[in-house]
Formats: sequence, structure tokens, C-alpha cells
Amino acid sequence: RMKVYSKSLRGVLYFSRQPFVLLVIFISFCFIFLCLMTMKFPTGDHERMVMESQQVMVSWISAEVEKSVNKEMNELQERLRFLEEDAVFKKGKSHRDEVLIEKKYPTVRVLSEGERKRILITGGAGFVGSHLVDRLMRDGHEVTVADNFFTGRKNNVEQWIGHENFELLNHDVVSPLMIEVDQIYHLASPASPVKYMYNPIKTIKTNTMGTLNMLGLAKRVKARILLASTSEIYGDPAMHPQPEEYWGNVNPIGPRACYDEGKRVAETMMYAYANQENVDVRVARIFNTYGPRMHMYDGRVVSNFVIQSLLGKKLTIYAPGNQTRSFMYISDLVEGLILLMNGNYSLPVNLGNTQEYTMLEFAHIVQTVVGSNNEIKIEPTPKDDPRRRRPDISKAKKYLGWKPVVSLEEGIQRTVQYFRNELGKKTQ
Repeated sequence: RMKVYSKSLRGVLYFSRQPFVLLVIFISFCFIFLCLMTMKFPTGDHERMVMESQQVMVSWISAEVEKSVNKEMNELQERLRFLEEDAVFKKGKSHRDEVLIEKKYPTVRVLSEGERKRILITGGAGFVGSHLVDRLMRDGHEVTVADNFFTGRKNNVEQWIGHENFELLNHDVVSPLMIEVDQIYHLASPASPVKYMYNPIKTIKTNTMGTLNMLGLAKRVKARILLASTSEIYGDPAMHPQPEEYWGNVNPIGPRACYDEGKRVAETMMYAYANQENVDVRVARIFNTYGPRMHMYDGRVVSNFVIQSLLGKKLTIYAPGNQTRSFMYISDLVEGLILLMNGNYSLPVNLGNTQEYTMLEFAHIVQTVVGSNNEIKIEPTPKDDPRRRRPDISKAKKYLGWKPVVSLEEGIQRTVQYFRNELGKKTQ
């Protein structure tokens, strides 16, 4: 803004010195002089008095005009000097102002019109969604994020705000969205037990009404839609590992049912629209995922263990401690989602890591990475907590050519460093 003001004022000063402006002033004086000359003056002393009066009037007008012009010029010069000094002061005082004027964005590919896609990501300001935004933006696509910020955070995508290929909408998918897109990644839904059990009705509405609205949008604009489903649709599995053909073992009225059954209904809707309305659908069943931008207090085991280790607190493990989980790093998940969206396989696909760890084993891995030796505290097991969880990813390997590549130790190191930084910011 300072540059604009400076240029505008310089333009005014420059314009006031131009021959055209001087010509207008000269013509005005000539017009006044001719008017005076055409007047009939009396003779003798009276004529001389009138002439003198007219001369005084002309002199007074000339002086007033010159005084007014000089005053305006001085005010403009003073304003210009003030703005220039203020701009220099702010540039030296605040680096944030300089960033706002000349914001730097991450490097993006330049795609042709035919290669570049218009992509909508619901829940795109969340943990998984923001990493997907980063990847698709760097690949050169136009990305629109719709998020109500219940669990998502604007600073997860702030590096893209203002970019010509990016748009951020404060929108709840429970309400319809009218937009023109080529692909829809439907990720909107709280995913941690703490969040989805906080408001179970809202969780159900997001996964049912929200999915219905996104399918309606996909039908209208003929877009391909991918649903981020979950391993929770398998419940507390009686089959191990879990293939996509397994129908699950879910308590339909338990505390986790709002999320488990919500995702099961969402999958049903996806294939109902595919069969009845020929909507092009994809379904990813996502297993435990971790990495930077996880919320510190979302109640998931990775964030719990890391934060407790960093703060020197006891690591809480639900009894008996030998229940198992598998953990997939966020970059592996993003790669799998993109391959599934752009592939030709339309049935559900498991995306997860096949390495399985007991909770006690995982706690020791986190302690080793952090460099702590915190005491482990055993707490009562929550209702319907799964005993074993590991995906069968045969279909992902066969149809997508995908498998996870980031080791648990490497991923935990990156995650620990992220949480160290976040705790440092919180302390400051």
C-alpha cells in the first residue's frame, strides 16, 4: 500500500507541473482579463478608481490562486515524505509486513490446461488433508479446501493462502456446496476417539449428510469422488489381518458407533450412487496414521506417547498392554490416496502398514527416540477398544503398486521433532 500511495502522490506532483495544467491556468486569467476589458468604464476620476479596483481584484485573485496552489503542493510533498519515511520504518521494524507484501510460496509444477485438475478436499485443513493439499499444490493442480475448523486448523495450510491455485472455504459439508471440480477427496470427519465422541450426533451427520452432499456434487459436475473411510469399520476384528472382504465386528450402539457406523453408512452411500447414478467412486480404508500436524491432545496413541515422553509424564497404556496396532507415516498415506484416486480400481482398498506392534513395544520405541525413561501406567481398557489391528494390503500392492516405505523409527523421529517445536512455541 505504501508503494501505491507514493506512486499516486508523485503522479499528482508531476501532473501539476505539466504544460496542459499551466495552459488551463493561463486561459482562465485571459478570460478574466477579457471580461474586464469589455466592460464600459466611466471617464475621469471615477474611471481611474474603477480601473484601480479592477487591478486590485485581479492581483488579489492571482495571489489567492498562487497561495492555494503552493499550499496544496506543500501538503502533498509533506504527505509523500511522511509515507516514504513510514514505509522505511515499517520495513525495518516488522519482517511480517515485508512477508505480507512479498509472500513466498513453495515451488509448484506448471501443468498444461489438460493436465491441471480442479480438486476439492473436504476437511483439507486437518492432519491428513493438509498434507494432501501440499502434495497436490506442488504437483500443479488447483486446490479448494472446505473445512469448518472443528478439528482442522488454518495454520496447517497458511503457506498456500493467497496462491492463485489455492482457495480456502469456511464451510461445513453438512450443508450443500456448489462448486465446479474434477475430483473430490472427501476427508471431512473427526477421526480421533476424543473428537468424534465429543459430539456423536455431529459425527454421524458429517459422515452421512456430508457424504450425501458430496455425492450429489460429484453427480452434478461428473467428478470422481474418493471417500476417506477407516479401519474402524472392521470394529474389534475376529479375522486377522483384515482383508477388504471382511465385514467387521462392530457394536452398533457402543461409544465408538457414531464413527464406525457413520463410515459404514458412508461406504454404502458411495456404492449406491455408483450403481444407481453411475458416479465414479473410490474408497480408502485408512489404518492408524501419524506424523507432523497431528493435534497434540487428540487422544491417539502416537500423540499421547510422544507428548507424555517429552513432558516427562507417565505413559498411559490401556490394559493389558499386549493389544496391537500398525502405524503408517503420513507421506505413505498421501501417496496411496493419490494412486487410488487416479487408478482404475473402484472397490475398497486398505491403506496401512503391515508391521504390527504391541502397545508396550511401541511405548519403548517412542521412549528410545525421545531419550526418556518414563514410568508406564496401566489404565482400564475403554469399551469396544480393538484388541488387534493390522491390514491386508494385497489389493493395494496389486492394483495400485503401493506399499508403505517410511520405517516406524524414521517416522517417529520426524514426529517427535515436530512436537518438540510445537511445545517450544507453546512455552513462548
